[in-house]
Amino acid sequence: MNISRVISEEISGIDWQRVTEELNEKGYALVSRFLPVQYCDELIGEYDNSNLYRKTITMERHRFGLGEYKYFKYPLPDLIHTARRAIYPKLAPVANTWMKVLDIKRQFPDQFDEFQRLCHDNNQTKPTVLILKYGKGGHNTLHQDLYGNIFFPFQLVLFLNEPDDDYTGGEFVLTQHTPRAQSKAIVLRPSKGDMLILTTNFRPVKGSKGYYRVQMKHGISEVHDGNRHTLGVIFHDALS
Repeated sequence: MNISRVISEEISGIDWQRVTEELNEKGYALVSRFLPVQYCDELIGEYDNSNLYRKTITMERHRFGLGEYKYFKYPLPDLIHTARRAIYPKLAPVANTWMKVLDIKRQFPDQFDEFQRLCHDNNQTKPTVLILKYGKGGHNTLHQDLYGNIFFPFQLVLFLNEPDDDYTGGEFVLTQHTPRAQSKAIVLRPSKGDMLILTTNFRPVKGSKGYYRVQMKHGISEVHDGNRHTLGVIFHDALS
């Protein structure tokens, strides 16, 4: 079956009401077994295909952690292109609600192509979708993937290896920093093929005087053994 059709059917089968509720409640939502195993393996198998990528980053050189990631170049592989265009409209209404309750004067277009045009009009034209690889000792420091003034409040992480079978350690870590309070750590161990939808920057929390922003960051704890790959699908493009 055509890969775009497979991905479109997977997206149609997601309980988007549940996803919306979890994003509003926690700032992230996990979709189990989204990406079929064969496509996980194909993405890993293409890791060394230089024709797919525009740039390779060695993380320790920039104090980002220990590991490597590669930015895809346009045109993106069909799997990624389809997921990006089909999932964005599901998340745009949630993003617009967040902007409204936080009194942020920005509303996002309904369709991905319109949002991408907004990025390009602001000189953000470089693709930000990336594949990451960690070996023993690999980790990723806490960060946010913003890339410019125009950024979409959500991004996707697709997990391409099976924890315990392919690697140990390497948990996905989220931190939530509430104003005038201690930070909270959230540790996740998604399975191969799972998709995590998470906030890029902050989420709204309702307090006694209305909504306020809670900042969130994400990273990867140290890999103890094996190899760990993930695909990061970021909707906004980077500055040229």
